[in-house]
Amino acid sequence: MKRDVFGQPLFLKRLLIRVFGIASWRRFNHHYDPIVSGAEVFQTLPDAGVLIVSNHQTYFADVMFMFHVIESALDGHPNNIRHMGFLRPKKENLYFVAAEETMKSGLLPKIMRAGGAITVKRTWRKDGEDTKRPVDTKDTEKFVKALSTGWVISFPQGTTKPFVEGRKGTAHIIKNEKPVVVPIVIDGFRRAFDKKGLKKKKRGVPLRMTVKPPLDIDFEAPVEVVLKQVMDAIEQSENFLHVN
Repeated sequence: MKRDVFGQPLFLKRLLIRVFGIASWRRFNHHYDPIVSGAEVFQTLPDAGVLIVSNHQTYFADVMFMFHVIESALDGHPNNIRHMGFLRPKKENLYFVAAEETMKSGLLPKIMRAGGAITVKRTWRKDGEDTKRPVDTKDTEKFVKALSTGWVISFPQGTTKPFVEGRKGTAHIIKNEKPVVVPIVIDGFRRAFDKKGLKKKKRGVPLRMTVKPPLDIDFEAPVEVVLKQVMDAIEQSENFLHVN
């Protein structure tokens, strides 16, 4: 039985991609207005060593939408999630980073863990309260392991709040591992869904996703410079604070 780098059976991952795809396809396409651009970039990327960075608006809807966009693009239909690329998923080594406490809160998050979640402990927040704790090296190892064998979707801010300062851990991983970094900008999910991204708040909202070309990063630059480049690319730096 073929398994991914974390020991999850690939047939189970394919099944979960199909199940979540079927469950969310109608919602995205009939209850909202999906507007995707730049997804042809996914057709040009290597099979591993790709870090997808994005702003974050809900816990789960963002990620599910990205899976639709990626699978449709790899199946030859970029920018068109009406195409059901998830029925024959091309990308099994696709992972996303999620807070450990979030992925324990209910049955659905626990199922999604088997579908490709890399759970990490927040160093700045625990059980809804501000805290400060050291980075768990095992979390970094999981991140790097996934990145070395596939694509990883990460949210550098670690929160759904807009214009929060990015976490330096992302920049450290970029400097050390030198991945292909693909920025994504999303919008509309906060207005369309509740915070978890499971319940509808308002129908008919445009769900926008812009996939940008890979960043040209100087891996020898200071961490702060790399992080600023990422935050500018996902339009969450102070340069965009008054634009939105």
